Amino acid sequence: SDFWDKIKKFGKSAGENVVGKALMLYYAALSDKTPVAIKALIYGALGYFIFPVDLVPDVIPFAGFADDLVALGTAIASASAYITPKVKKQAKEKLEDWFDDVSDSDIED
Repeated sequence: SDFWDKIKKFGKSAGENVVGKALMLYYAALSDKTPVAIKALIYGALGYFIFPVDLVPDVIPFAGFADDLVALGTAIASASAYITPKVKKQAKEKLEDWFDDVSDSDIED
């Protein structure tokens, strides 16, 4: 629930790109095909994302989510084989629920 709380609170200021990455990881972690070691990495990155104390506080405009983006991007690079078209579709559908005009670039390859 902390994940969803953070998304609701900071989703608009974090932007579609950051939220899209978090959602892709979230849905990849739910997949039975994702190995436990990759799930642990994903949960670590998502944990950092929702943890209220960051290297760069999230309330700082423009820079506040930079460290979160690095953590999420690193996890995506490691979990890329498990970010399937189904995972991307789930993430994009959730983004479309929250944001206007979601582009395919918000759910990157």
